[in-house]
Amino acid sequence: MKSSYFLDRMREQERWRLEESINLLPSENMASPQVRALLASDFGHRYTLPMNAEFAGAYVENSYRGTRITTEVELKCEEAACEVFGSQYACVQPLAGHIAAMIVIASTTKRGDTMSAIPVEVGGYDGYGQGYIPDIFGLNAHSLPFDATRQNLDSAAVALEIRKVKPQLVILGASFILFPYDMKPIKEACRSTGSKLVYDGSHVLGLIAGGQFQNPLKEGADALFGSTHKSFFGPQGGLIVTNSKEMDANVRKNLTWRIVDNVHWNRVAALGQALLEMKRFGPQYAKQVVKNSKRFGKELFGRGFPLMFEDLGFSESHQLLIDQQKTTEVFGMSMNDLSVRLETSNLIIDSVGRLGTAEVTRLGLKEKHMPELADIFMDAARGKNMKKQVREFRDRFTMAYRFV
Repeated sequence: MKSSYFLDRMREQERWRLEESINLLPSENMASPQVRALLASDFGHRYTLPMNAEFAGAYVENSYRGTRITTEVELKCEEAACEVFGSQYACVQPLAGHIAAMIVIASTTKRGDTMSAIPVEVGGYDGYGQGYIPDIFGLNAHSLPFDATRQNLDSAAVALEIRKVKPQLVILGASFILFPYDMKPIKEACRSTGSKLVYDGSHVLGLIAGGQFQNPLKEGADALFGSTHKSFFGPQGGLIVTNSKEMDANVRKNLTWRIVDNVHWNRVAALGQALLEMKRFGPQYAKQVVKNSKRFGKELFGRGFPLMFEDLGFSESHQLLIDQQKTTEVFGMSMNDLSVRLETSNLIIDSVGRLGTAEVTRLGLKEKHMPELADIFMDAARGKNMKKQVREFRDRFTMAYRFV
């Protein structure tokens, strides 16, 4: 293997994904040059572990020295997160949204408890199903009532179910998420049973930060958590915010030497920069994401592409859902095969029935660009090689919603 192998592959990846292709994955976004620079910084090689306690028979301020700036960066990142999400407390140590979920679950349950979440079958996160996180913590997984005809929780039925089952923990949020939830009856049911109510905002975190989707903390959630690289501006990682002093204290107890050890401080510094970007540009960005979803959905649907929930305006988030049964009827192939066909034209989507508008919005696209994008997409979906057109379209845009 050549000594330049990985650098060569990196250059190929960056050329392909950042110059030649259009990304319509709902699980990804673009990081600004400033965020990318921080990810590559010296922070990624350093430790800090404040103790301010007796350890091995002697007082220790910090297990490491040379930590002055690193410790300050964490505090400033937490401060920025509190400002963006309107919370009193923030934890930026989780290495991923999944790990943030594990920390929150460990902080709110004990072995033998029941946790309730949206079923995997209707787009809930697989990790909350039996066999995954619940098994790790010895919990019983329970499914919340869901109305698949509206791609939303049946909040009245959820409230009744919570009062019946009395779960220790209720988790809202999903991998397939188009519309905000009516949280009021759910919050009231949780208060009556003593259940903790938390919100996994992994997919819609950037929209929540921009004030466009819903505000889970204001609507009754004990904590909001999630990954920071889907509708949010990156980098990959996790975040927990809360207004509960008790919740924050329990989260802190489950960090060092339990679920987190070294935090990857380059990621924290990069997250702090992304939070500053979101504070400045988030409202305009989030509003445009939803506008683009609605318009792109309308344009694709009008051209015969089988999207769901046209009667509900397609979406209030960065996602559009594809009718996979009709995909087979329209294109004569599975969703997986259609995604492979589109990739040959450098149109990147997932293989499970979702389209996403977060990254193309960060690229600067607006509603007026959606008809042309829909034309390119449909030609590629029908089997025409559109690499040239995709590259020409992509070349017209540069990253928006960023500091110059």
